[in-house]
Amino acid sequence: MSVFKEFRDFAAQGNVVDLAVAVVIGAAFGKIVTSFVNDIIMPPIGLVTGGMDFNALKWVLKPADVANKIAGVSINYGTFINTIIQFVIVAAAIFLVVRMLNNMKKKPPEAVAAPPAPTPTEALLAEIRDLLTSRSASA
Repeated sequence: MSVFKEFRDFAAQGNVVDLAVAVVIGAAFGKIVTSFVNDIIMPPIGLVTGGMDFNALKWVLKPADVANKIAGVSINYGTFINTIIQFVIVAAAIFLVVRMLNNMKKKPPEAVAAPPAPTPTEALLAEIRDLLTSRSASA
């Protein structure tokens, strides 16, 4: 079998197509979440924190030298904070969707539980009863 035919068979499987659709939808969902965080969540947080823009938060390791056209070096931890917030929102949304799908699944009917086994005392009393019944029947 040629490599091309193997690849075609692999790509034609439903799993690959489903995965491709999921990746495209996930990317679009990521853009929605990014916009939601940057445009809706972060402005009120910035207002509460005194107008602070998290994207502007950074730790400058080496300042930029404009005269020599050398870019500055910094650790942009504000962008990291935004990314964490986006992750939490995506994780919560996925959790809610999975939970909703699990609740929609039909639950299998519960199996009828077997009656509990008699206790040793009950078993002994049943033997005595049976012995007395058999004695009275033979007399």
